Amino acid sequence: MTETQVHAPEGAGRHSQLVNDDLAPTTKETATWRTWDLFCLWMTSAHSIASYGFAVGMLALGMTGWQTMLALFAGVLMLWLGSNLVGVAGQKVGVPFPVFARATFGVFGANIPALLRALVAIFWYGIQTYLASTAVIVLILRVSPGLESWTKPSFLGLSALGWIAFLVLWTVQLMIISYGMEIVRKASDFAGPVVWIGMIALAVWIMSEADWSIDLNARAGEALSSGQTVSAFIGVAFLMVAFMAGPLVNYADFARFSPSQKAIRRGNAWGIPFNETAFVVISIIISLATLKVYGEVLSDPVELVAHIDNDAIVIISAVLFAIATVGINVVLNFVSPAYDISNAAPKYISFRTGGIITAVLSIVVLPWKLWANQDFIVYFLGGVGALMGPVFGILVVDYYLVRKQRTEVPELYSGATDGTYFYTRGFNPRALVALLIAGAVSVFVALVPDSASVTALSWPVGAALGAAVMYGLSRKPAQV
Repeated sequence: MTETQVHAPEGAGRHSQLVNDDLAPTTKETATWRTWDLFCLWMTSAHSIASYGFAVGMLALGMTGWQTMLALFAGVLMLWLGSNLVGVAGQKVGVPFPVFARATFGVFGANIPALLRALVAIFWYGIQTYLASTAVIVLILRVSPGLESWTKPSFLGLSALGWIAFLVLWTVQLMIISYGMEIVRKASDFAGPVVWIGMIALAVWIMSEADWSIDLNARAGEALSSGQTVSAFIGVAFLMVAFMAGPLVNYADFARFSPSQKAIRRGNAWGIPFNETAFVVISIIISLATLKVYGEVLSDPVELVAHIDNDAIVIISAVLFAIATVGINVVLNFVSPAYDISNAAPKYISFRTGGIITAVLSIVVLPWKLWANQDFIVYFLGGVGALMGPVFGILVVDYYLVRKQRTEVPELYSGATDGTYFYTRGFNPRALVALLIAGAVSVFVALVPDSASVTALSWPVGAALGAAVMYGLSRKPAQV
């Protein structure tokens, strides 16, 4: 067994198809994720090439630098509130997300939201690995310029050097996850803080290029009217939440290992309002400086690093961006599908096996081609990702308002037809109806063409509608 594996809960033995050591409840011995670890978890979640690109990309909506910072901060506060709701629940019940969802969706129905989350994570896992590999390539070419000839596409749309960098990072991540959640904790503790070295170095360099001054009233897009500014502000705030909607839903995967609710709240407070706000601010400062220096905003920090003449800064920044992206990938896009896939067939698939399946699928989908196809990112990943809002709303309202924070943990592993969470053939019709209705509306809103102000509302609309429908269908509290 890995360090975090425990024995199956009492009463679950005769239903072994619903449990394995990895999906079993946490014990006092395995509750090792304290305030610092959760702080680093959120740091790791925020510090990536994609996160930087997201923050900077919000400038293109037409708001000024300071307005964009304020809007992103509003989103950070909503994310903080949501993380406390999910984190406290996950810590109290002590089980991973797909098992936690069994109380709401049914012991078999939980596979629906879990596999939806896994699907999004698998695609993003491959994409993030590819993005990290681009930082490695910048590093390699700076050290060995003669390898430039290896950067031309050669097989399945990726160059020889691209394949080498991608597979090296792919292997490193697979090795990390193969040792279980305890090594994930240690990797997160390392990856989260170190990226600040690269971000600060990058900020100092670009600010020196900009003569140590930026215009916080500068904007990358067209100037907006007062009404358009309000609309963009609301949109950016909710897009910040939507950007982290996946890890927010499956936060129980990590919160379950915390020894107390106090540690959860402290870790969330330091990791989200404090750290994520700081990361947003430094990202916007860097982008405004690039706007002044180059006349355009560079949304890819790797591209910005490539402009630096100082080899030492290039090497340090490239290494740290690669480390940060590997960290976020393991935390956000590897742990979740590993648990979610294991939950689909616990008797045959362990956490480690689920991780291997995730890693293999991340290559099969050819992520570099997906990243180049923005229609796929917007319509497929955006559409499936929009379902995380309804899942969040349904889970939260069911736990806090319907079941009044009461969960019979052994029953989460019971496949008996008279089990508390067996409902109808293992599926809870109320939760599925709520997901169907709220999900359809959320996806529709997310895919409205040429309307950023409308699509930004997909997460709050889905979450609110999912919660409302679930509560309306569950007027009588579940008997537990």
